[in-house]
Amino acid sequence: MPMPMPVPAPMPVAVLVRDGVLPMELGLVHQLFGTARDPSTGERLYKVTTCAPRPGRIRTDADFPVYAEHGLETVAAAHTVLVPASHELDEQLEPGGLEEELAAALTAARDRGRVVSICTGSFVLAAAGLLDGRRATTHWMSSAHFARTFPSVTVDADVLYVDEGRVLTSAGEAAGIDLCLHMIREDHGAAVAAELARRTVVPPHREGGQAQYIQRPVPLEETGGSTSTSRSREWALGRLADPLTLAQLAARDAMSIRTYNRRFREETGVTPMTWLNRQRVDRARELLEQTDHTVDRVAAETGFGSGTSLRQHFQAVLGVSPGAYRATFRGR
Repeated sequence: MPMPMPVPAPMPVAVLVRDGVLPMELGLVHQLFGTARDPSTGERLYKVTTCAPRPGRIRTDADFPVYAEHGLETVAAAHTVLVPASHELDEQLEPGGLEEELAAALTAARDRGRVVSICTGSFVLAAAGLLDGRRATTHWMSSAHFARTFPSVTVDADVLYVDEGRVLTSAGEAAGIDLCLHMIREDHGAAVAAELARRTVVPPHREGGQAQYIQRPVPLEETGGSTSTSRSREWALGRLADPLTLAQLAARDAMSIRTYNRRFREETGVTPMTWLNRQRVDRARELLEQTDHTVDRVAAETGFGSGTSLRQHFQAVLGVSPGAYRATFRGR
């Protein structure tokens, strides 16, 4: 008789928790990796273990603690290490500010397998030096602080997750689901990930990135003074439906076009026309959420002129169509 094929051992996954951990993020890792099974044998594909820098009682950001029985020896034995967010600790971290033993454990885990962050868990990876020279993401509300604190990291605040091979980062809590499904899909194929998504009642893949959840992608910065462009920006916000030109904007602040362009970039980080189009997209978002206007009417009221132009700009800024955005934020 032929010898039966050996069943591969489940891939070891460590979830590294710290005081203030978000229970949702801890739970989603166990729900997805912990229930993934081989479609032929029904065997578990991963073995998920919760650990902490020091075993014991760990506070969460809710009204209950969790108990981590295992320490960093679990990180040393894992193929994949996931770091959920702890908002009370993460944004206090700086380059090189992680405990030496923890930083060394995460670096060794990166060299051996892969290290993953959910939400502001990215601050932990950055503090350990694992994101230097790499592209990464984090929750959009923390992205500006992250970029200032870790200038050696290229921050992309518009995406749900970033896969840099051995180091992966995701945006806010729910984006951790997207990243986990992505890793499972990479490990075991689309069918396993899709079946897991069905059982969890989440989409196997979401359209767009987290840009669609940001209230104002490029915030207004009022610098004041006679050389500020704030007056023209305020004027433009009241006339988004009009076909505004660069010359009109510069004239409102009594500047030459060249000076206006330079000053505008200094104050907002983008060109006047890029800023204007993003404000128009913001206004279109409000109309899609709050009215029953057709796409063509929304386009007319926001200065895009046609539904085609609105769709192009909407897709470029948010990564989704106006129809998909309305379905997500207003209901079908």
